[in-house]
Amino acid sequence: MTTAAHFTAALRDRRPLLGYWSLLDSPVAAERLARLGYDYLAFDAQHGLFGYQGLLNNLIATDTRGSTAVGVVRVEANDPTYIGRALDAGAAAVIVPLVDTARDAADAVAAVRYPPHGRRSYGPMRAQLRIGPNPADTHEQTAVLAMIETADGLANVEEICATPGLDGVYVGPSDLRLAIGGATSTDPYVADAFERALTRIREAAAAAGIAAGIHNGDGASAARRLAEGFTFASVAADVVHLQQIAATHLDAAREGRA
Repeated sequence: MTTAAHFTAALRDRRPLLGYWSLLDSPVAAERLARLGYDYLAFDAQHGLFGYQGLLNNLIATDTRGSTAVGVVRVEANDPTYIGRALDAGAAAVIVPLVDTARDAADAVAAVRYPPHGRRSYGPMRAQLRIGPNPADTHEQTAVLAMIETADGLANVEEICATPGLDGVYVGPSDLRLAIGGATSTDPYVADAFERALTRIREAAAAAGIAAGIHNGDGASAARRLAEGFTFASVAADVVHLQQIAATHLDAAREGRA
């Protein structure tokens, strides 16, 4: 089983990592996904269908026998309460949305670290069973990632990446495409500007020596982004893939019936 320490060390060393993105509150699905070979499962508490109990149950399920993955949580907001609860439940890393400035990034880092290095409240509950109760172990084994997905976040990306204690940045491509002028989250007319933005984010992370991740709709896109220089990539997402594969089987069945 992959440990939080192994995952966080690989992330900080900028070694390639692959994850799967989950929107559905299904611990049974998480158990199966955790055994496939992904390095992490990311549970989306911002846009996904999780309450806190569901988040906890899915993090527990990720630690199933034979798991290759750790649990990561995209929290609801850059707020110490949301960040602390995800970490207390056993998340190896948090992805913090809507980081616009270096101050926002510093606030996220502070919410992950115990005093005197930050302001996380002590109460590791389940995390003490996976990571340990000692603050020093927690700081070594848990990571904080800032999402770059707004016009301000892109404009300030170099300063964000230079924030002490930040382990990486993560691109939200849908919001970022809208932020640079796209009419929709997939607008092809801003494709060139979008690619320039991705290059700027990758280069800023590399210059700061931190990880750079990105959200992807499929494995081929994830492979492309890793080849370009991103250091971790998520394949998204269970609810979309469930619909896609069910539709594929329905089409095949209809053709056979015709």
